[in-house]
Amino acid sequence: MKQVGILAGRERSFPEALIQRVAERDAGVAAEWIKLSGTTLDMPNPYSVIVDRISHEVPYYSVYLRHACMQGVCVVNDPFARAAEDKFNANRMAQRLGVAVPRTIVLPNKDYIPDITAESLTNLIYPIDWKAVAEYIGLPAVMKPAMGGGWKAVSIVHSLGDMIAAYDASGQLTMMAQEFIKWDRYIRCICIGRERVLPIAWDPTRPHHERYTSAPDYLSPELAARVVDEARKLSAGLGYDMNTVEFAIRDEVAYAIDFTNSAPDFDISSLGEWNFNWVVDSMADLVIEKALGATYPASNVA
Repeated sequence: MKQVGILAGRERSFPEALIQRVAERDAGVAAEWIKLSGTTLDMPNPYSVIVDRISHEVPYYSVYLRHACMQGVCVVNDPFARAAEDKFNANRMAQRLGVAVPRTIVLPNKDYIPDITAESLTNLIYPIDWKAVAEYIGLPAVMKPAMGGGWKAVSIVHSLGDMIAAYDASGQLTMMAQEFIKWDRYIRCICIGRERVLPIAWDPTRPHHERYTSAPDYLSPELAARVVDEARKLSAGLGYDMNTVEFAIRDEVAYAIDFTNSAPDFDISSLGEWNFNWVVDSMADLVIEKALGATYPASNVA
């Protein structure tokens, strides 16, 4: 019997449903919660596949997962790929793949650890030329961290003063200033296994549990096919088998806005029952295929 392990935090609906769905398939694969109390260098890993939902918030789990990878365990998502991730260079990757992205600047940090002094920063030009930043990006603009997710520390700024205030409040975060795309439609694609993609109308301005909406014919067939194709390209380029890719659509152009979401919200209260079941079924298919030895295409970064 092949084993699939699940690392998760407070969420319950998705992990428990995945464990049940894998059992129902009766494919010679079982899924369970991982239980850990420390890891030795020579400790064998019992799992063929691990689904990681929480290592971005628990550092020990990241170390454990890299150890598992070095023993041949398939981890969804690859912790080595995630360790190298940042949104700025992900946008550059998207450009190279032919995907439209907003104009973007990554900025020097506002604050540093105490050991960093002015003498440590002689390579930086100071102060930042905020007028040049605003002229390149345009206003309004989006200020957001180059690393991390969950829409944390993200703000829309409408003036040069707002931009500077958001930067001054960023602490040690590495911030990006990004063109604000005034969209007429917004799509979130749930991506499982680099091939399975579910595009859903999504409204980031609504309360969290109301963002996914049912909207038949929201996109033309041509635009729907394009966002699915580009979501696949981006997930493959990042090396992710579990992701969400968000597109802001303006004048029939789909701009990739947020696509390094390697532990997306899969709670039934957020997704709704139909979308939730699609996610659970797709993930059950994926982990069973991987546990039994199926492979997916390698990263296709241009």
